Amino acid sequence: MATRKSDLFNYDDLTWDAVAALPRDVPLVLPLGSGYDFDLLADQLSHPTRIGILPSFPFGWRGSGLEIPEAAFFPYVLNLLDSLRDDGFTRVYCLAPQGFDPQGQFTAQASLSILRQPHPSQYEANPFLPPDGERGKVILFPIGHTEQHGYHLPLSVDTIIIDAIAKGTFAKLPTRSFAMPVMPYGVSTHRASFAATMNAGGRAFEDFWLAVIDVLAARGFDRFYLMSGHGGNSSFLVNIVKYAGERHRRIFCATAYLHTSGRIGAEALDKHRTSKIGGMGHAGELETSYLLHLRPDLCKMERVVDETDFVATPDYYMDWIEGGALAANPPWDDDTATGAYGAGSHATAEKGRLWLEAAIQEKADHVEQIHEQHERREKRRNEGYGLWGKFKPG
Repeated sequence: MATRKSDLFNYDDLTWDAVAALPRDVPLVLPLGSGYDFDLLADQLSHPTRIGILPSFPFGWRGSGLEIPEAAFFPYVLNLLDSLRDDGFTRVYCLAPQGFDPQGQFTAQASLSILRQPHPSQYEANPFLPPDGERGKVILFPIGHTEQHGYHLPLSVDTIIIDAIAKGTFAKLPTRSFAMPVMPYGVSTHRASFAATMNAGGRAFEDFWLAVIDVLAARGFDRFYLMSGHGGNSSFLVNIVKYAGERHRRIFCATAYLHTSGRIGAEALDKHRTSKIGGMGHAGELETSYLLHLRPDLCKMERVVDETDFVATPDYYMDWIEGGALAANPPWDDDTATGAYGAGSHATAEKGRLWLEAAIQEKADHVEQIHEQHERREKRRNEGYGLWGKFKPG
């Protein structure tokens, strides 16, 4: 009797309502890295009808090229798996290289949900990430997310956009920057409002990325840019760069609120947008335009619903570059029935192309500013400026 062949699908290609409609016993698998044998995976899972593959987690474990302490790595991954369980999925797994064994406090919690396979990194020389020859460059960390984006866009919007911006920045400044693999998971404090949204958890997110900076600073890297494609990451990234700057006094670690939102991006938004304020909050004109340019195959424009009825007051409203003095976090389902904040119907692929160009230009400008900041500050330190003159540099 022939073995039934499992249908594999990419979880992050789906819309949130498609995930909500999945049977809760569909296996969902989060791989650590890529290059696994999915036929073997189907065999390990006893050949179910369908298997959902989540975006690959890029680094952090032993053999990944950038290893951080388990205490900073595992909570991040376990929180992601718990996001799926919170949505009611009963078969949730982490796919890991053979020999991957969590130690200590993580063993009991993680052991039943880990599937192991032989992995290419076990048989090939795995260079450090980033390679040591990239010291002196600004290390770009594109950080996206996997979360709902209304009825018309996939879960991968934030990851696709920030990955394209980081790669474009590196292509523009190959001798000044180095782009790391994109991280497809961030923080969503509104996770419970709509199905399919993942959440690494704020504290785990901060601990993970601070550990990454710790490891790289110890290897001699001194310039970092944490680039976010997801608004929910922003406040936590600010904390990370503050902690990193306090801990490592000879580095320059920076972040920015989203992309296409600084002086270059803001000018491009104003020039090309057709929606009013409120049309670009989330899955609106901006993000939909980006996706129409980058991945039109994943856009379902016939399903666009414009939602601009956010409960706005002069100092609290939703748009891409949020305004006002108030910061708050009310439930998302107060303001949107479909998951979108904005006017996706105003989107075009041409706007997406123009905004991507502006975003890359903006990030390239930031890279040059990071270099200038680090070099001017090192010059002052080495000349004994202020308190630096009373202590040996170290």
